[in-house]
Amino acid sequence: MASGFFALLDDIASMMDDVAAMSKIATKKTAGILGDDLAVNAEKASGFVSSREFPVLWAITKGSFVNKLIILPIAFLLSAFSPIAVKIILVVGGIYLAYEGAEKIYEYFFPHHPKESNSSLLQSLTEEEILVQEKAKIKAAIVTDFILSVEIIIIALGTVLEQSLAMQIAVVSVVSLVATVGVYGIVALIVRMDDLGFKLIQLSKNENSFSTKIGTFLVNALPKVIKSLAVIGTIALIMVAGGIFVHNIDFLHHMLPQLPALIKEPLVGLLFGGIALIIVLMIKKIIGKKK
Repeated sequence: MASGFFALLDDIASMMDDVAAMSKIATKKTAGILGDDLAVNAEKASGFVSSREFPVLWAITKGSFVNKLIILPIAFLLSAFSPIAVKIILVVGGIYLAYEGAEKIYEYFFPHHPKESNSSLLQSLTEEEILVQEKAKIKAAIVTDFILSVEIIIIALGTVLEQSLAMQIAVVSVVSLVATVGVYGIVALIVRMDDLGFKLIQLSKNENSFSTKIGTFLVNALPKVIKSLAVIGTIALIMVAGGIFVHNIDFLHHMLPQLPALIKEPLVGLLFGGIALIIVLMIKKIIGKKK
């Protein structure tokens, strides 16, 4: 009986090792979307009054957990009864990611949304109006998180589609937890960078002191960090989308086999993203003319 117990423990340990290894692979596959998720949420969680940043971020985090609880059971049911549906959703999601990446590149070169000053807007609003605006931003962030969560879970599930259902549940659940805790934990650190910087500056009256220099660096670094994350997230989106197409569409998988994946995947991602962007812009133009 004792030997049976230890054999069970050995099986559990072996399974945990497998889960850890597969989770690592799945996390790498979702890195592009996690980068975009991080950039999007860092941008959405910033721009609030300092005292409201953590409450807003916590509200978005809770919404993200609810999103995962909704998506995970549906994903596992699809995997159990219709695995082909997972691949279809994966490719459709890849088109969305490619479009989003291409749209961001297009927006950079041809900006069409006028930039507004958050500080001036907040000063002209009442406290009730600010709270209403805050709730609207939280809702928008949770909706965006839902879309990105679907992609994270489906991509993670795609990496373990050939494994047992128990392994799929374990790996995808781990990736979902890491995605939520990791992303929003880092976002919390990022949005408080400037506050930490101001506190370090206030600690010293000497302008040339070490704490003042570090504080000034943190204050100045926040907008640059958010912009850098947006750029990295855009590149990652294109590469992740290209990888989805190349690995799930046979024609693309066997096309130009001599071309390295590092070049082939972003080119395919840009191609699909460009086509999707042109279609969306044409539809918007047609709808605009009808109005």
